[in-house]
Parts: sequence; structure tokens; C-alpha cells
Amino acid sequence: MEILQHIWDATPEGEAIVIYTMRNALGSEIQLSNLGAGVVSVKFADRRGNIDDVVLGYRSSKHYMGDPACCGKSVGRVAGRIADGRMTVEGVEYSLEINCGVNHMHGASKNFANRLWESSVEGNRIVFTILSEEGEGGYPHEVAAQAIYDFDDENNFEITYLARSSGTTPVNLTSHIYWNLAGESSGTILDHCLQLNASQTLEVNERQVPTGRLLDVEGTALDFRTARRLGDGIGDEFNRIREYRGYDHYLIVDGWRKNILGEVGILSEPNSGRRVEILSSQPGCMLYTGNGMSGGCPETKSGGRYVDYAGVAIECQGYPDAVNHPEFPTVLLQEGELYCQKIVYRLRAE
Repeated sequence: MEILQHIWDATPEGEAIVIYTMRNALGSEIQLSNLGAGVVSVKFADRRGNIDDVVLGYRSSKHYMGDPACCGKSVGRVAGRIADGRMTVEGVEYSLEINCGVNHMHGASKNFANRLWESSVEGNRIVFTILSEEGEGGYPHEVAAQAIYDFDDENNFEITYLARSSGTTPVNLTSHIYWNLAGESSGTILDHCLQLNASQTLEVNERQVPTGRLLDVEGTALDFRTARRLGDGIGDEFNRIREYRGYDHYLIVDGWRKNILGEVGILSEPNSGRRVEILSSQPGCMLYTGNGMSGGCPETKSGGRYVDYAGVAIECQGYPDAVNHPEFPTVLLQEGELYCQKIVYRLRAE
């Protein structure tokens, strides 16, 4: 494994924005940045041996700061929406920053995706570290977190998220990679096929937060238990898909067990033969098809603009708004407890 690093740019405060390149024996390559502990590019061969960049991103480092799509970056303290920006932890009510309509989203404007992380090469891995002070975004207690990236010569790409807190507070971290396995500038992902090991989804309301009710997906547009084309259900009425202009829904992984790595599903693209096999220790994933990407994404890596549905994010994470639903698996991290979640992407072509 070859690991290179170079200075990409600098923040307005003069801090270095660093790019790390991990290159394996197959010629595949992962590029990471300490801005948002994010994935800048993923390059691997298709069935014909052609190597393309298959994740969305921007030409300039400056465009990654504050981008609404959180493109490729690590999201936290709490990924997803918290209804009305309110939560109660150990009997104390907290008001969080409202930054998405009437809701709190992805840990507020100063969330992990919009900050520079400390970074280092440790053996064959890249380690990013961040400290979130008490009160940031309205959250109680201090949280220290790490995002650890591993890549091997068999094209297995792993992200491990670790965190500790000075007291009870919610933590729910995920990676916001947008995949387009035909190549990041190739158009939409509507012809991609998706298979997910998920028999249930969370019912959502008009504010895009869970009602608390679990819905069976059998026979619906959210039934991906057998691989099918993403575009086939994009305008369906089920669970407000059409209202959201596409998929922006949480699906529950079948057979999930806490702290056990399980199979989430497979994303594939028929023309290139590329596929990504996804495993995670999280109880489910947000499926988001880039429904509003044409509205405000900056200049892309290839010098254009992304259209709606240019990429698909499969964000392995805890349940959204779990702090307000005691019936959901908890996202509360206790003092002295280690938060440890893993996401694995197996990059393949056939």
C-alpha cells in the first residue's frame, strides 16, 4: 500500500487542507481530506479494466466548506434530522440549532463535515481526529471523535468511527459518500441497481422526520430485497417518495445485532460491471438519491455541474430522530463508553 500526502489548499485562517492518497497493488486509489474527514475520490477498474472516479466531489477545496450536500464527508455529532431541534437527555430539555427548515440537521452548521480535523498516517491507515466542545450546536458535553480509513490490496475500503464523551449525549456518525459507479461525470444513477437487506422502513411525515411507525416494504417502491433499478420507483407515492422528489428514506437492516458487522446490500451499475458491497455495524441506512443536486452544487471535479440524481448516498447510521423515540435503538453515548461503528465497502467488478 502506497500512501501519499500533499497540501491541497489553506483555510482563511492559514491552516493546511491536506489530501491523502491511498493506492493499492491493483492500481485502485482512495483520496481523503482532513476537511470534514472526507472522501474526495474513489478510483477503481470496471470490467474492461478502465479506471474511473466513482464518487461525487468538487473542483475546489473551498466548495467543500458548508456545502449542503456534505459531499463525501463525515457527518456528526448526529447524522440526520432531529425534529424541531428539541431533545430531552436525562430529564433535561435541549434546544439545538435549527438549520434545515424547522429541524436540526447533521449536527448544526458547525458540524463535523464543516470543520478541519487533525490528521495523520499511522501505518497503512489514515486517522482523523476532532474535538467537539460542550454546547456546540446546543449539545451537552464534550465529544472526542476519530474517523479511521483502511484500504487493502483486495479493494476493501473501511471506515471506523470512534467517539468518547464527557457525559451522556447523542452521537450518530456516518459517511456521506455519493456513488456513481459509471463515473462521477456520467449523468444520473437511475439505471444503477440496488439490493438492500431491509424488510422495513421508517414512516416519515411532511417535515421528513419519523412518526415512530415502522412500515413493511414488501411490494412497495422501497422494496429492494431483490436488486432492482433505482429509477423504477423514484416517483412513487409510497411513504412520500414523490413528495421528496425521490428517495430520502431510512431502511432498517434485517437481523441487525449491536456491534456486529452485517451485510447491508449491494449497489451495482450494469454497463461498467462495477459494484459496491456494503457492510456495517449500524442498524440501518439512509437512502438518498441526490434529489436536489442541480439546485446549488458548486463546480464539480470534472468542471461541470451535477444534475438531480447524479449520485446515490447509502448512509449507514443509527435511526434518525432517535433521541425523541425511546422505542428506537439508542444513539446516546454514556460517559466512559466507547462509540465504535464500522462501514465496509468492497469494490468489485464483474
